[in-house]
Amino acid sequence: MWRRRLYTLANQLSNFAYQNIQQARFITERRKAEEALRESEQRFRSLVETTSDMVWEINQDGFYTYVSPKVEDLLGYRPDEVIGKSPFDLMPSETSQAVISRFQELMKDRRPFSALENLNLRKDGRQIMLETSGVPIFTENGVFSGYRGIDRNITDRKEAEKALRESEIRHRSILENTGTTMLILEEDMTISFANAEWEKLTGYRLQDVVGVKKWTEFVHKSDLERMIHQHRLRRTADANLAERSYEFRLVHRDGRLKDIYLIADMIPGTTQSVTSLIDITERKRAEAELHESRRRLEDIIEFLPDATMVIDKEGRPIAWNRAMETMTGVKKEDMLGKGDYEYALPFYGERRPVLIDFALHPNLETEKQYTALQRAGDTVFGEAYTPTLPSGNVHLSGTASVLRDSRGQVVGAIECLRDNTERKRLEERLGRAEKMEVLGTLAGGVAHELNNMLGLVVGYSELLAGKLTDNSVLKKYADNIYQSSIRGAAIIQDLLTLTGKGVTVSEVIDLNRVVVDCLRTQEFEKPKFYQPGVKIMTDLEDRLLNIQGSPIHLAKTIMNLVLNAAEFISGQGEVTIRTENRYLDKSIQVYDDIREGDYVVLTVSDTGRGISANDLGRIFEPFYTRKVMGISATGLELAVVWGTVKDHNGYIDVQSGEGKGTTFTLYFPATREKPEKVEKTAPSDSYGSKGESISVMDDVKE
Repeated sequence: MWRRRLYTLANQLSNFAYQNIQQARFITERRKAEEALRESEQRFRSLVETTSDMVWEINQDGFYTYVSPKVEDLLGYRPDEVIGKSPFDLMPSETSQAVISRFQELMKDRRPFSALENLNLRKDGRQIMLETSGVPIFTENGVFSGYRGIDRNITDRKEAEKALRESEIRHRSILENTGTTMLILEEDMTISFANAEWEKLTGYRLQDVVGVKKWTEFVHKSDLERMIHQHRLRRTADANLAERSYEFRLVHRDGRLKDIYLIADMIPGTTQSVTSLIDITERKRAEAELHESRRRLEDIIEFLPDATMVIDKEGRPIAWNRAMETMTGVKKEDMLGKGDYEYALPFYGERRPVLIDFALHPNLETEKQYTALQRAGDTVFGEAYTPTLPSGNVHLSGTASVLRDSRGQVVGAIECLRDNTERKRLEERLGRAEKMEVLGTLAGGVAHELNNMLGLVVGYSELLAGKLTDNSVLKKYADNIYQSSIRGAAIIQDLLTLTGKGVTVSEVIDLNRVVVDCLRTQEFEKPKFYQPGVKIMTDLEDRLLNIQGSPIHLAKTIMNLVLNAAEFISGQGEVTIRTENRYLDKSIQVYDDIREGDYVVLTVSDTGRGISANDLGRIFEPFYTRKVMGISATGLELAVVWGTVKDHNGYIDVQSGEGKGTTFTLYFPATREKPEKVEKTAPSDSYGSKGESISVMDDVKE
C-alpha cells in the first residue's frame, strides 16, 4: 500500500515537473519569438524609413492606416496628416474617373498590382507623378484586411521620357523634312531605317525596303566594290582611313542612274552606321554644263584674234590666249598663276600696273596722269606704245573690264589688246594723202592766177630791160624783177607738180641716164658751194630696166633729193645715188604700201644728222622744213618728190634716225618697152618766120 502511494506520489511529482519544464520551455520560445519579431519589426521599420519610396498600408475600406515618413518628402504631409485619408484624397480633382475605377476594381478583386501610374497633389499644390505597387493583406483566417504597398516618385523619369519623346518627335520631324535621305545600316548593310525622302530618291516604298533590303542592292555595280570596302573599313581598327564622304551612282527603280553624295558615320557603341544621301544629279549636270560653258568660253578666249588675258582678283593670270603668246613670245604655262605684275614684263620690261589693273583697282587720281586712258563704268580704254615686244615698238589699243559673279562681286578682270601699228600707219598715210590732196587742190586753184600775174611781170620786166642801157640803174631793177618772177614761176611749177598737173610727158626712159644727166647740170654746183666737204657718189646697176615717166620731173626729183641730203650734212659727208632692179614677190609695208612686182629702185642716202621721229611724218608737207632757209630753191622740194613719185604710180620709203643719216628709196614700176629713138633736131631755118603774123589771145587784158 505504502509503496503504491509512494509510486503514485512520484508519478504526480514527475508530471508536475514535466509541466513546469514544458511551460518554462514555452515561455522561453515565446520570448525568443517576440524578440525575433521585435528585431524583424525594427529591420522592417529601418528599411521602410530609409528607402526612398513611400511605404503605406490601407484597410479594407481604402483608408491609410500606415504611411512611412517618406510621405513628407514626396507629398509634403506628415504621416499623421495622411493616416485616415483615402489615396484619392491626395489626387488632383481632375483625375480621371478611369484611374479611380481602376483602383477600386483592383481592391475589389483583392489582386496584386504593380507599376500603376497616378498623378498626386503635394501639400504645396504642386503635382507629382507616382508609380504605385501593392499586395492584398489577409489575416491568419484568410480574411482580407487591406493592401500594403509602396509609391515611387517617377516625376523626373516621366519628364525625361516626355523630353525624350519630344526630342524623338523633333528629330524625326527634322529627318523627315530635311530634304536629305537618311539611312541607318546594320553591319550586314541591311537598311534598318529610312526616312520618307528615300521614296523620292529611289522610287521604292519604305515598307518594301526597311528591314528587308540590303543597301548594296541599290548601288551601281561599278561603284559596288568601293562601297563595300569603305563600309567594312569603318568597322575596323583602321576606321580613320575610311572615307567619310564620297560620290557614287544609285540605280532608281525605273533604271535611271542618279549621282549621289554620301556621308557616313558609325553610331557610337553600336554596329550601326548612319548615312546621309544627297542627290547631286542636277548639280553634276549643272557642273558639266558649267564646265562645258567654261570650256567654250576658254576656247573663245583662246582663239580670239585679239591678245587676251584674264586675271583673278589677286592679280594672277588665269587665261593667256594664243594671240597673247604670239604678241609677247611668252607661253601660257610660263605666265599662268604668276603675280607681282609678271604680265607687264613682256610689254614694258618692268613690273608696273597696266590697263587691266586700272580696271580691277580704279584710281581716278592716278588715271588722270594718263591722257590716253578713258573710263566708262567698269570698262577702261587705252592706247600705248610698247617698246619691248619681240616685234619692236608696237602701238597697242586695249580694253579692260572687271568680271563679276552672280552676286555682283568682283572676281577678276579681262583685257583685250589689239596691235594697231598698221592702223596707225594707215591713218598717218591717209592723213598725209588727205593733207597733200587739200594742199594740192589749194595750189592748183591759185597756180593759174599766179601764172597770169607772173607772166605779166616777166613780160613787162623783160620789155623794160630791153629799153634800158646796161649802165642804167633801172636796168638792174628790171633784171631783179625778172629773176624773182622766174623764181616765182618755178614755185608755181612745183605746185602744179604737187597737184599732179605738172607731169604732161610720159615716155620710156632709162633712169641711169637721167641720173647721169642731172649730175652734169649747173644745179649740182650748189652743194659744192654751200657744202664743200660733201661728196656725191653713184652706184648704178648695169642693165637697169626701163620705166615710164617724165625725164624732166624725175631729174628734178633726183636734184631735190640730192640737195636735201647735202643740206643735212654738216662738215664732211657723203651722198650716194644708187639704182637697182628689184622684184617684190609680196607686198611690203614701209613708209608706203608697196605691191608686188618688178621695180626700178632709186635710192638716195646720206650720212647726215638724220630726221627726228616727230619730223619724219611731216617732211613731205609743202614749206615744212628744219633746214636753213634760203639755201633750197622753193621749200617744196620733198613735196615735189612726193607728187612726182605718185604721178609715176610709184612708192616711196624713208628710213632715218637722229645721228644715223637718211635714206630715201623710190620704187618705180618697171616696163619691158624700149625707149624711142631720138630724132635729129631740125635746123632753125626750117621753122623760121617768113613774114607771117602771130595772133596772141588771152583772157587777161594786159
